[in-house]
Amino acid sequence: MNLAHYIEIKPFKRFGKPVLIGTRIAVADVLSWLAHGMTTSDIIEDFPELSEEMIKACLFYAASREGLLGNAS
Repeated sequence: MNLAHYIEIKPFKRFGKPVLIGTRIAVADVLSWLAHGMTTSDIIEDFPELSEEMIKACLFYAASREGLLGNAS
């Protein structure tokens, strides 16, 4: 998965936290919602600007930061 298609980090957006491109929704927000039991469908219902691929990109980003995926981009 090419994370650059889904996630950006800009100092003026959400204090430099990784966010989903075209939104102000941080990767951490999505991960928190999932951790609290929201499903992908729940998240998309609440935030229709998101897609299943964007949510998967957040999970991929977290896994790559933890070193679980080797050389992830």
